[in-house]
Formats: sequence, structure tokens, C-alpha cells
Amino acid sequence: MRATEQPSVFQLKVNPLTGQTEWVVVVENQEEEDGPARDVMSHTAYLDMLNDTERNRAYDRAIRKTIRGPCHVLDIGAGTGLLSMMSLRAMSETTSCSQDYPKEGLVTACEAYLPMVKLARKVLRLNGMEDRIQLIHKRSDELQIGFDFPYRADILVSEILDSELLGEGLIPTLQYAHDHLLMPDVQTIPYKATIYGQLIQSTFLWKLHDLHGNETLLSDGLFLAPGGSAEPLSLKRSQHAMHCDTITSHVQMLSEPFKVFDFDFWRRPKDYRDVDLVVKVTSEGKAQAIISWWVLQLDKEGTIFYSTAPKWIKSSYRNPETATEFYGGLQWCNHWKQCVWFIPGSGLSVSADEEIIVQAVHDAVRIHYDVWRKNVPTNQEHLRNTSSGDLNLFVTPERIAILGDKDWRSAMMAVGRQCLQGRSSPLCVVVDDSLPLTVIAASLSSSSRVISLLPGLGVNGLRYLERVAEKNGFSLDQIQVLGKKAKQLTVEDTGEKVDILLAEPFYLANEGMLPWQNLRFWNERTLLAPLLSEKATILPFKGILRGCAMCIPDLWKSRRCLKDIEGFDHSVVNEIMGACGDLPDPHEGPILPYSIWQCGNFEVPFSKFGLCHGVVLWMDWVMDPEESIVISTKPGPRPSHWKQGVKLLKHPIQVGNIDRNLDREHSSGVPIVPSLFASSIMLEGFFDPSNGKLDIKIDFVNS
Repeated sequence: MRATEQPSVFQLKVNPLTGQTEWVVVVENQEEEDGPARDVMSHTAYLDMLNDTERNRAYDRAIRKTIRGPCHVLDIGAGTGLLSMMSLRAMSETTSCSQDYPKEGLVTACEAYLPMVKLARKVLRLNGMEDRIQLIHKRSDELQIGFDFPYRADILVSEILDSELLGEGLIPTLQYAHDHLLMPDVQTIPYKATIYGQLIQSTFLWKLHDLHGNETLLSDGLFLAPGGSAEPLSLKRSQHAMHCDTITSHVQMLSEPFKVFDFDFWRRPKDYRDVDLVVKVTSEGKAQAIISWWVLQLDKEGTIFYSTAPKWIKSSYRNPETATEFYGGLQWCNHWKQCVWFIPGSGLSVSADEEIIVQAVHDAVRIHYDVWRKNVPTNQEHLRNTSSGDLNLFVTPERIAILGDKDWRSAMMAVGRQCLQGRSSPLCVVVDDSLPLTVIAASLSSSSRVISLLPGLGVNGLRYLERVAEKNGFSLDQIQVLGKKAKQLTVEDTGEKVDILLAEPFYLANEGMLPWQNLRFWNERTLLAPLLSEKATILPFKGILRGCAMCIPDLWKSRRCLKDIEGFDHSVVNEIMGACGDLPDPHEGPILPYSIWQCGNFEVPFSKFGLCHGVVLWMDWVMDPEESIVISTKPGPRPSHWKQGVKLLKHPIQVGNIDRNLDREHSSGVPIVPSLFASSIMLEGFFDPSNGKLDIKIDFVNS
């Protein structure tokens, strides 16, 4: 690269209302507060992670204990540079170092993501450490001794861990570091990690993966997962991150916790290991899942620990006996959760005191499990996923649950019957990625002709339809899969005017995004207007955006503005990370997608005195002109499989029957600004139909 060139990266930007994508260039000296980097970083776990005071305290305590003099510290995946600054401070505080600066020491911070590198420079500059910490914009496996820094590191600090532990590339990162960047007797923070698991029974979790089994109980004549040796629609065989504390009432423990793997950071890890664990069953039931978590040992002596265990774990599998400082579990955080491994099918029936085998296997990036009875020949067909590789259509657990929901299926079937009633040989166009509506439209009328765009599924959607056609009683001659976007559809494709335009709406590219971004259907219905017949039926009939003020203290605390983190000022990150709090005008925190039932404590406050932290927004899809069929994505008291949009307030506001003499700190631990009391709320919304952006202005009224 020439000296005049600026480092840059390409970042993908998606318009959810059109499905169009474009690459945006992020340049080294470009301000990002209102750019694409802010859009991306506000949706990441960075802010939540930095608000995890237990994590921060655990790392700082371990770093202070480990660094006892001048040394070379390497921080891989440095983020904002927090661990690097902790390391430099620890060096400066040792008696053998200058209190001003450890002249013989060196701290090297490595970060691959350019927007984060730019942010780290601001944080280091704000804390007076920009010239004292070497910040390198590279992947760690691109670093070279003698080029990037002069000698191998004595201490490695890192936090490249996801909920599964391995998913952020921990093993290959450690392998390269031990081979090329670290001293043979390196000290590492963390020192090691241990993964634990527990067998559980849960009907709720079963419905998140066994669509075929659920359909056998529903008997509604719709077969989206007809079963057989090659299931056409299923989950990927991997672990799924989830806040398991929220489903405690839906879980029965069938075993004590058991240790799965140890991972030593201080030595080079292996790519692959497998182990057969003998697990004793404690209660009769059906083993339907394995819930797993990990415990970090941050120091060599084994006194400082951090755990992601669910709250029901009270034993040494959460808090090792050697621990004098233990962190994790006191505050809700979204960046680390537990993991769920679904046991295939309906699970494995077990009896109390029975011993079963849990086989655990890990490769470089993930962990797999299989389960079978001890002293019984292994039935590989039962134990392992029966999917047929590339022919299988993989979906999320939430999508599986929606497809198996009795009320949702009933509504979709009613929509199909209503729009097909009294029509002879209608032309139906399914504009989104709805395989269920395609199947329903074809199976309810043998004379119907169905064009399914399936813009996100294409040929994979066609293969799926080929495999479920016979069971659902329709002919493949009825269906044409185009795999294109609505704006590309012409009369040459349809051959005639469209009688029925259908959508759930569900777009694969928008899955997990804000609920109103599925108004892409509205945009596509407009594009297709010239192709519609005079009396065309269009479903959904309309979409209604609804909102509710809610008490969501855990989520608010995880997204609040940062100030001091273990003595280091992080206030410069708030705008780009989309924090809630006192941001300078005109900046406001973004509306972000969350499943409210997974957000710790929550309640609707306006029915009584309470504390409001934000407004939760969702879509109601009215599926017929009579408004008798409504699909709502609202939050509820029980677990929901939809995401909502959340707009957090700058400060929590007391609402309802106001008692100004109440304690100014809510039971959630969130301070209340005394002047912020209200009895009603006013919302003003601004929606841009060109890009799907929704701005919400919130005013509270004290009457």
C-alpha cells in the first residue's frame, strides 16, 4: 500500500424493504457516528459486553495479579483496548516499574475490524495511552515477529469467546499465537476454560426442533416436515445460544451437571478431541436436550473465575471450590448465554439411576453431542441427524416453532381457504419466502396455479417442495418457483393477470430483523400492481404497527451509556455503539430487534405504578378484509418466537399512579431522575417507505 493510501474495508449494507444490497467503503479517517459502521456496531454485543461489570472486574483482577513487572503483553481481539489499558496500568503499578510508564515493558493490541480500530484509537487517546500502546490493524494470524513487534509476548490477554466458547475462532487463534507469537512459558489470561453440560427434558425446547413430531400431534392435514429417512426441513446440528434462565419453569433436570471439556489457553490446543462420558440419570423422563455453559479460570492459581452457568446451578459446576473471587450470574447480559443442543426426534426415554453415554466431539470451531444408552449397541440412525446434506433446508429454532404453532397454522390454513373459495383455476403468486403458503395454495385447490418467488430460497425451496408434494396431495405441475425478486416479475413470467397475491410476510433475508421491515411486502405489492387482476385478493390485507411502554431494566442497563470502566473513560464509544442515555443532540439510541421474553426481567407498567425503560414495538398482520385473522408478533407473558423492536429511553421514567415520596431508586437498581414522572405517553412515528427506517419520538405527559 502506498503511503498516501488510507486503510479501508468494505461493509455490506442491506435495504430491507427492497432486498437490495450494496457495499459501502469504510475509510480510516472517516467519522462513523452516522455511517454504516454505526448501524452495524449498534447491533453487535460490544456495548452489552462493556456494560458487563462482572466480566470487566474479573479481567482487571486477573491482570493485576498476573502482571508483576515489565513484560510484553499481547492483546488479541483488542476491541476498545480495555484489556490493553488494564495491562499497561498493571505494569505501571508494580514496584519494579516507573509509576509513570514501564519503559522496559510493551503492550501490543491487535484488532482486525477497522471501525473498532478507529474507535480504540479514540479511547486510547481519551485515556492518555495512544502513544503507550501499540495498536495494530490486522488479524492475529497475520502478525509477524520482527515486523509488527520485536519479540514474542510473555503474557497473552484475550476475550475471543462466544456463548459456545469456540465460535469466534479460539482454537486456531491460540494455535497460531503459540506457534509464532508467544514465549514457551507464556502466561495467559484467561488461563483455562471448562465446559459443563446437563441433560434436560423440555417440551418447550422440543417444539423448537422436532417439527415432524409436533405435526403428528396436530393432525391438521398440513405436512411441512413429513418425516422419513431424509427430513426435508430441520435445524442445523449445532448448539444454539439461549438465555435458559427464562425457561426454568419449562425445564426438568434429568442429570447432575457433568464436565465435558477443558481448554487450556496456556498451551497449544488440539483441533479435534472426542470423549464418551458416562452420565447417571437422576429422574425418569425423556432426554430432549443438553444445556451447556462454561467457566473461565482467569488466573493460574485458580482463584478468579467467571461463569455463564444458568442460575439453577448452585454447585461447584458454577463456583469452583478454589475460587476466592467469583463473577458471573449477578447481572443479566446478552453477549454470553447458555447453549442448547437438541437431541434428535422426540428424545431418548431414560429411567432414574440409568447410565447413558454422552459423546462429545469438538473441532476447531464447534462442539457436537450424541447420546445413547450404556451397554446398548449404538444405533447411528437414531443418534445422528438424518438430514441429507445439501438437499436439506435448514431453518432457525424460532422458525421451527412458528411452523409448528397450532394457532399460526390454523390462521394460515384459514387464509388459504378464504382466498381460494369460489375461484376456478386461480393464479396465486407467493411473493415472499413462505413455503407454507405455497404448499397451502397448491394443496387446497387442485386447479390452482402457484408461482412462488422464494427470493431468498430459490432452488433450495424448489427441492423442498418436490419432497413434500406427495404427502400434501398436490402436483408439482401446479407450482413454478422463480427464485427472483418482485421487481423482476413480468407478464411473460405469469402469462396472465394475478388473482391472489400472498405473503406471511416472511423474508429469509429479514429474519431476526425489526418486525416492520417485512413491510417489504407492501413495496412489492406496489411494484406488482400492473400484473394484478381487477378483483385480485391481496393478503395480508394490512399491517398495524403497535407499541407498548414496558419495564425492561436488564436490557436498559446492558445498553446504557458508558462512562468509567474499571477506571478507563469510554464515553467516546456511546454514539457509534447506539447507547441509551445522555447523547448529544441530534443523536438518539437506535431501535433494535430483541425477543423480549429473552431480555431478563420485564413487565408492562401502565396497569400499575412502575418504571418505564422504553417502548416495545411490533406488527399485527391483518390477513383478511374482515380483520378476523390477525397474526401478531407482540410480546407476551409466555415465551414468544417473534422479535420485537425496542426503543430505549434516555432515563427510566416513573409511570402510573404517582407517589413522589417513593424511593428514588427502583428495585431493579436503576436510579430514577426525580423530575421524570408521567401518567401517559405520546408516540410520534416517522416511517421512510424507501428504506424501511422508522423513527420514534416519545413524550411523556404528567396530568
